[in-house]
Amino acid sequence: MKNNNDHSLAYILRYFARNLLVVIGLVSVWRGVWYVLDAFDIVALKGNHFLGGLIGIALGLLLLYLPDKDLKEIQKL
Repeated sequence: MKNNNDHSLAYILRYFARNLLVVIGLVSVWRGVWYVLDAFDIVALKGNHFLGGLIGIALGLLLLYLPDKDLKEIQKL
């Protein structure tokens, strides 16, 4: 018969391992998107990071607005 503490420790380790993998995956996706957008700035906007930033803000606000037709997600900022 297994000790209850061993079962709890295994559960906790699996929980943290799964969450660590999710975090690593999210950071990897974010890093990839960041580099693609930097390349877009260089190629399409001739390195104009200010214009790229403005486009990014506008696109981000549009993406937050479209699902619910409001901007409640940024209300508490």
